[in-house]
Amino acid sequence: MPPKHMTTSTHTMFKTALLTLLIFANISIISAQIIAVTESGDQVILNQDGTWQYVDEPLVDEETALPVNETNFIKSKNLTFLVKSNKLKIGIWIDSKSWSFEKGTDNEQNEYQFQKKGEDLYAMLISEKMQIPLETMRLVAVQNAKGVAPDIKIVKEELRNVNGIQVLMMQMAGTIKGIKFVYFGYYYSNENGTVQLLTYTSEALFAEYEKDMEIFLNGLVKL
Repeated sequence: MPPKHMTTSTHTMFKTALLTLLIFANISIISAQIIAVTESGDQVILNQDGTWQYVDEPLVDEETALPVNETNFIKSKNLTFLVKSNKLKIGIWIDSKSWSFEKGTDNEQNEYQFQKKGEDLYAMLISEKMQIPLETMRLVAVQNAKGVAPDIKIVKEELRNVNGIQVLMMQMAGTIKGIKFVYFGYYYSNENGTVQLLTYTSEALFAEYEKDMEIFLNGLVKL
């Protein structure tokens, strides 16, 4: 049965579109934006709402230091089930009554994928045994997202202390296959490898799910 907010076909399209973006598949899609060329030769994106932006407009200011959130984020006491990575010494505490999860297949980059039961809220864990500086991850994540959602925008980004580890928090919004989405994730890397823990939903549902997304993300721990 599809989640309560969507029909089966819409739900499937939404989930497929977001997975396509978030695992950074290298494919071409027909988006809701039109690419046009100005008289001066610059490429611009024409959005359905009448707004526009340059295709090559930088989304990340490499000269500006990331803000630091001084709050110490810790896992909720309601998170009592530990999902352990098979690749790295990290885990995610979840509320198994509210969230379901399954392992990714061999041809998928995500190690685990999650769904809030009966809801249109999803998450995934991507892990790899390579250390990548957070600044590099930041640039790559934005550029890859822009490849499939040309109107992608960084809504918020900052450094956080989560259960004793420093992570990069990024919230981005964009359109893919006509669906406006938001994804809210944590990025973490050390000498043992790199972790991307991402939650995502439609833009219309973000305000409803934002608290659930943050609680889920704050279940990330180093083992």
